[in-house]
Amino acid sequence: MAGETNLHVLLSTMTASLVEGVYVFLTLNDQQLPETIKPRMMFQEAEGITYILLKEEAEDAGLDYEFPSRMITLNIHSSLEAVGFMARIATELAKGGMGVNPVSGFFHDHLFVPDGRHTEALEILERLTEQR
Repeated sequence: MAGETNLHVLLSTMTASLVEGVYVFLTLNDQQLPETIKPRMMFQEAEGITYILLKEEAEDAGLDYEFPSRMITLNIHSSLEAVGFMARIATELAKGGMGVNPVSGFFHDHLFVPDGRHTEALEILERLTEQR
C-alpha cells in the first residue's frame, strides 16, 4: 500500500479538491476541547495540542483561533517518503504570495490556504500539473 514517490508522476497526475467549510487553527492550554467538536487534526507539540477544526465549531464554543483557511486535498496517494513534493507545491504558492500549511495523512496531502484565496490556490495547482 505504498504511495507514489516519483516527483514527476506526483505532479503530473495529481488533482485537487476543495473541502467544504472554513477551517481554523487553535491550541488550548488547560482547557479541554468540548466533546461535541470533532477536530480534523490534532497534533501534540511541547507547548500544547494544535487543533484544526471548523471555524463555526470554534466560534460556537467561544474558542480563540487563528488562520481561517480552506482545505484542499491533493488526490494522489503520495508516499510519506516522497522527496520534493510538498516543497514544490509550497514554492509555487509562495510565488503567488500565498502561505500554506500542509498536512500529510497516510493517503493524501492536504493544504490549508488562506480563506478567500482558495480559487487562486486551485488555479496555481492546476498550472503546476500542466507544466509537467
